[in-house]
Amino acid sequence: MSGEGILQMFGFLLPAVVTGVVAFYFFKMHTKNEEGRRRFLLHKDSQKNTIPVRLQAYERMALFLERIAIPSLVVRVAPKSSDKNAYESLLIKSIETEFEHNLSQQIYMSDECWNVIKAAKSATVQMIRKAAMSETESADKLREDILTETMEKQSPSGTALSFIKKEIKYLWE
Repeated sequence: MSGEGILQMFGFLLPAVVTGVVAFYFFKMHTKNEEGRRRFLLHKDSQKNTIPVRLQAYERMALFLERIAIPSLVVRVAPKSSDKNAYESLLIKSIETEFEHNLSQQIYMSDECWNVIKAAKSATVQMIRKAAMSETESADKLREDILTETMEKQSPSGTALSFIKKEIKYLWE
């Protein structure tokens, strides 16, 4: 083949190659867009299914926090005897039991939220232990002391509940 023949063949092949490259580019772009659309629809569908479960988890943890709030706890858990140490143990056991019952809820909420809830539980237990270290001798007096001490301070449960409410707001954004 002569140089002119090669040039002529190159002249015929160039438009075909350019058309092939452009077609490949558009096909690749279309496939990428379609994959993104499918991924979005799948995410949207999974959100529709997971949001109710997540909300239920937040509801359960809000209930947990309400149940371990000191005023609610000492009203609900009455002393079985006049022994203050037995009452302290009963209150702490009640908190621990409630917490263990709700351990699985942590998979539906952020680590930060779960840590705030755990901190509220621990702070509540510490408040009970601190009140039990007083000179009080009876369970009823301990109950009174616990209530008195917590009325002066911000409730750990209330702080955690506020955090949960803020986190739920982000679910809707």
